[in-house]
Amino acid sequence: MPPSDSTEIGRLIAAFRTGDVTAGDALLRRYEPWLKLLARVQLESRFHAKFDPADVVQQAMLEAVRALPQFRGGSEGEFTAWLRQILTHALAREIRRYAGTAKRDLAREVALEQELAETSQQLGDRLAATGTSPSQRMIKHEQAVLLADVLERLPEDFREVIILRNLEDLPHEEVARRMGRSSGAVRMLWVRALGRLREELQSLGG
Repeated sequence: MPPSDSTEIGRLIAAFRTGDVTAGDALLRRYEPWLKLLARVQLESRFHAKFDPADVVQQAMLEAVRALPQFRGGSEGEFTAWLRQILTHALAREIRRYAGTAKRDLAREVALEQELAETSQQLGDRLAATGTSPSQRMIKHEQAVLLADVLERLPEDFREVIILRNLEDLPHEEVARRMGRSSGAVRMLWVRALGRLREELQSLGG
């Protein structure tokens, strides 16, 4: 589903509050790729291969479905901040389970939420660094969400090489090892993937 601007997000929130359950589902699904990307980058930097980011995001989505009636904001910025907070709780629980501790550390959760916010900002910065220029109609959409939406539409190998190389900052040799390819093949794949990413971003909004 293509990304939308804050006006559309506000419309979906308002529709959900009038009893339109499908609007709530559509609203959450629009941000699922972004949540997956945030969880992946956050977990890879700390717990490589220990957790499945998709499982953590599913937990967060279930919590968001239950909590959506209590959401009181109306803008995309408020909504993404709310979703980040829910993802923070899901990540913190998974980290506690891995560490074998049941007690919550509220200070650590606050720090983790701040790290997620910074990660989202950095993903938006990485989008700008690719040299792309999304249409003016899309410019108000949170850039990290935009990047996640477009990455979700790319072929799997294109998406993977961009995440590993551009978002996780891995050298070509490590990317090659992770993907089971030669360094030369990975370099060629990366160039093609970036080209496709630019095309997709530049086509947004018509």
